[in-house]
Amino acid sequence: MTIDTLVKEGRERTHIGLAGIDTQRLKAIRNASLRACFNRMEETRYRLEFVARVRGRVYINDAAARSVNSTWYSLESTPGGLIWIADAPATPADYSRLLPAALRKVRMLLIVGGEGEEMRKAFSGVVPTIETCPTMADALQKAYRYESDDVKVLYSPACENGSDVVDRGEEFRQQVNEL
Repeated sequence: MTIDTLVKEGRERTHIGLAGIDTQRLKAIRNASLRACFNRMEETRYRLEFVARVRGRVYINDAAARSVNSTWYSLESTPGGLIWIADAPATPADYSRLLPAALRKVRMLLIVGGEGEEMRKAFSGVVPTIETCPTMADALQKAYRYESDDVKVLYSPACENGSDVVDRGEEFRQQVNEL
């Protein structure tokens, strides 16, 4: 087939044909090959990273989730009930996208490092328990003492607050390991 023929038949038919070729190539890939590709992928630090299991409760470090969209993904993709630790925002944000996931999954919201009045207002009536905590250590102590075995603790800041992802991620990891 020549280029002139392809042009005459139109762009849509060309795309359909190319998609068919790609489909056939994908079908030829064996499952073992796909597994090998995914096994070579490294875990992203501070992005839904398992930290520890303490007294049966899982602690997840998501310090890289510094936007509402990233935190939405984290809330949606983490199964079960959650104790969500977030940072107090330095600037206003629209949390409306997080409300459905928070309603279904979040049992307690702990806001670290400030009043968090904007977050408190946004999630009032959605999350049963909302508390502010001066430090990460204080938030983790409250999460540790929470009376339920069926929750995970997720640190997902949901905001840019001027601190470094690595610093916050390491602080969370260190404080969890001290529980």
